[in-house]
Amino acid sequence: MPLILYQRDDCHLCDLALGVLAEARVPEFESVFIDEDDVLEARYGIRVPVLHRSETGDELDWPFDAVAVARWVTP
Repeated sequence: MPLILYQRDDCHLCDLALGVLAEARVPEFESVFIDEDDVLEARYGIRVPVLHRSETGDELDWPFDAVAVARWVTP
């Protein structure tokens, strides 16, 4: 399942989200930094961190916890 975590450099909430993904044992995901990308900045600027499911386009906005992530990634 291709997952993307949209985040920023030097983002405390993004660091917390990474910890939540580890706690939820998400096997693999791609980190995409929105800094310096005008399109991503416009879409996610005030929403990061955001977990995005590529095949469906579904998104899980912060705040989320390990239980919510585990439920969300389970098909």
